[in-house]
Amino acid sequence: MNTRPPPWGVARRINAAGTLTRLGGSLMAPEVLDAMREAAGYSVDIAQLQTAASERIAAVTGAQAGIVTSGASAALTLATAACLARWDVARMAALPDTSGMPNQVLMARTHRNSYDHAIRVAGARIVDIGHNDRGTGAGIRGLEAWEIDAAVNPQTVAFVFVANPSSIGALPMVIATVHAHGLPVIVDAAAQLPPRENLRRFIDAGADLVLFSGGKAIGGPQSSGILAGRRELIGSALVQMMDMDVHPQTWSASPLIDRTALRGIPHHGIGRGFKVGKEEIAGLLVALDRFAQRDDAAYAARLHQRLVSMAAALSAASPRLQTRLEPETPGTGVPTLALHVDGAADALSRALQHGDPPVHLGEGRLDAGILTLNPQTVREDDDATLVRCLLVACASLPPASPTTAPPP
Repeated sequence: MNTRPPPWGVARRINAAGTLTRLGGSLMAPEVLDAMREAAGYSVDIAQLQTAASERIAAVTGAQAGIVTSGASAALTLATAACLARWDVARMAALPDTSGMPNQVLMARTHRNSYDHAIRVAGARIVDIGHNDRGTGAGIRGLEAWEIDAAVNPQTVAFVFVANPSSIGALPMVIATVHAHGLPVIVDAAAQLPPRENLRRFIDAGADLVLFSGGKAIGGPQSSGILAGRRELIGSALVQMMDMDVHPQTWSASPLIDRTALRGIPHHGIGRGFKVGKEEIAGLLVALDRFAQRDDAAYAARLHQRLVSMAAALSAASPRLQTRLEPETPGTGVPTLALHVDGAADALSRALQHGDPPVHLGEGRLDAGILTLNPQTVREDDDATLVRCLLVACASLPPASPTTAPPP
C-alpha cells in the first residue's frame, strides 16, 4: 500500500466502488500523468489542440470529428446546444433562452434520469414519450416508431438516447425513425466502456453525436470527456465552449468551425464555463490511445483472478461474509465481487468508510443487502489491505440475526 502522506491533510481512500466522480474517478497511468505534466509547460492555441484531438478521436470512434470536453455531462450540454443553435450566431448568443426558437428534445420515458439537467442547462425542453410498462411489470412493450413519429413537430431539435445493455436493442429503430424526420440523435454512452468496441458502435449505428466519460474506463483525467459525431455539430459545440474574446479581423478559427455558415463571430457561448485545459486534452488523448489498444479480455481476466484470490481469503477468514463473483467467468467487461453479510450491508459500508484507511464499496444494491467490490480502481498492492479492512469491519458488526438469510 502507498504509505506516502495524504495531500493537504485528506485521507487516501481505497475505492472499490468503481470509477465514481465523487471518489476521484479512474486511476491514471504514469504515461497519462507524464503527458499532462509536459502539456503544463507549454502555451498552445486551444482551438488548434482541439483540432488535433478531433483527428485522433475520429480515428478511434469512426466519427467525422470530435472534441475533448470537461466531462460527459458537459458533453451532453454541448451536444444539446449544438442541436439548438447549429451555426446560428444569434441563437448561440441567446442560449439558454430559447424563446422563439425550436427547443424540444425527445427522450424515451424509460431513459429519463438525473443527468437530464445537462440537457435543460442548454435551454432545451425535454419531451418524454412512450411508456414504462417493462419497468413496472405492467407489460412487455417498449418505445415504438409510431410514438416517435407522433411526437415530432416543428419545435423538435433532437432525440437523446441513453445507452445501456437493456436499451441498446432499440437504437437502430430510434435512429431510422428520427433520421426520417431529418433530426439528429444524441447517444449518451458516458459509462458504456468497456468493451472498447463501443467506441465505434454508436457512430457505426448512425448516431449523429455520441459522448463518453474520459475519467472512467478510458483512464483519463476525471474532468474530461469526449463528444464525437458529425463535423458540423461538433464545430458548433466547439465554438460554443471556446474563449471567444477575439478580434474579428485576426481570429484564426479551427477548421472544425464553418466560417461561411457563421453570420458573424459568436461571443462566449453557453459552454464557456466548460472549458478544458491543455493538460486534460493531452492526458485524455494518451489515455484514449492506451484504452483503444488494450486487450479487454486479458484485462478482465486479470481483474477476475484478483477477485478470486480476495474472495478465497475472505471466505476462509470470515464465514459470516458471503461472496459471489459476477460474472463467474471472465469476459470483456469488469467483473465484480458481490458481498453479503447477514443483512448488515449498510452497517458494513459505514464501518468501512470510517476505517483506517477508509474503504468504499458499491452501494447500488444496498437495499437488497449486497455490496459490490469493483477492482477497477483498486491498486493491486492494496488488495491485501482491502481484505484486512473488510475482515476488521465485519468483526465490528453486531451479532447476526438468526432469521437473516443471504439472497438467492
